Amino acid sequence: MADDNKLHGKVAIVTGGASGIGEAVARRFADRGARAVVIADVQDEKGQNVAASIGADICVYVRCDVSDEKQVKNVVESTVEKYGRLDVMFSNAGITSLAEQTILDFDFSAYEKLFAVNVKGMAASVKHAARAMVEGRVRGSIICTASITASIGTDRVTDYTMSKHAVLGLVRSASVQLAGHCIRVNAVSPGAVGTPLFRTMLGLGKEVDLDQVVEGCSRMKGVMRGRNVADAVVFLASEDSEFVTGHDLVVDGGFVAAA
Repeated sequence: MADDNKLHGKVAIVTGGASGIGEAVARRFADRGARAVVIADVQDEKGQNVAASIGADICVYVRCDVSDEKQVKNVVESTVEKYGRLDVMFSNAGITSLAEQTILDFDFSAYEKLFAVNVKGMAASVKHAARAMVEGRVRGSIICTASITASIGTDRVTDYTMSKHAVLGLVRSASVQLAGHCIRVNAVSPGAVGTPLFRTMLGLGKEVDLDQVVEGCSRMKGVMRGRNVADAVVFLASEDSEFVTGHDLVVDGGFVAAA
């Protein structure tokens, strides 16, 4: 099998695939030979445009709010019904803090909205993907988007940081429980990537050069892009990582290692 065909014939779902890292991963999956890529998101116009640009023969867009378990279940079931199986779930949908969220001014309403997406939505995606894989006897791969904040504390966005710590707990527990079914569960933890979510998280206006900010968040020269994270996700989705499970793959240019 050619190196650029690592996902030959696989069927994948990408939640939050309409923009940012999710979009980069959806495109990489298609480039690496996936038979079908289902983008699940709430950004209808963007999702439809991404799917069309990848190609209707490979990629489709389905509206899905991951905070609603029923919608996640429906996406998984409709994917299996249409394509006969589910090989890869990239559970990526997430939002950032709706306020500064320091502990002295912690807004529990905002926290609940964030956790509904970042934690409940992640757990629902893992649950229903795993059920489909077990039922279909598929040696599947589930990858969850965590963050470098899952390994450190932060001076703000406390609820976001908490949510990403929870993602690692989910990944490690699910990996133990699903190993007997030959289903691998891993996390990818990006550092700074110039996505709309990153701009929103830092509260940066459009006049700010995002590339300059991103480059300052890496120990390596250059600007990390979504495609760099996508390559790591492809590794975890492919047979190259056949015995890798319960792992958090950090892609941050050495930022946390040198902290």
